[in-house]
Amino acid sequence: MSDSKPSFFTTFSKATASVAGKPVTFILAVAAIILWAVTGPVFGFSDTWQLVINTSTTIITFLMVFLIQNTQNRDSIAVQLKLDELIYALKEADNRFLNVEDLDEKELEARQQKMMDLAEKAKAAGVDVDDISPAKPVKPRKKIK
Repeated sequence: MSDSKPSFFTTFSKATASVAGKPVTFILAVAAIILWAVTGPVFGFSDTWQLVINTSTTIITFLMVFLIQNTQNRDSIAVQLKLDELIYALKEADNRFLNVEDLDEKELEARQQKMMDLAEKAKAAGVDVDDISPAKPVKPRKKIK
């Protein structure tokens, strides 16, 4: 593991995503909307009163899009790295699937079709594809140091 400290944006986006996903945050958002609605008669349902909620929600939504995308990008990279490690670690695995996420759409669809064809062949041969277990245990590759 690296000893480097995560960037401010990474730390901030992780913390914000964590807080935004909690039930209490949802309850606070609903309470803010109820408070805004209740104050409508006080402000005579004025244009300024409406502008407050419209501007607030637009700004929050705009910023959250970037934070969510950053979080999804990190998660996606982490999952791909873990899958690549599993593929690499298993002797029986097809190494052509390492870094498959870097292929273009056409290549991905071609690989998907090949896998679907293999599943159909297995099914036609009487193999229950929902209950596949290797005849022998899968051997891990030797560790490279």
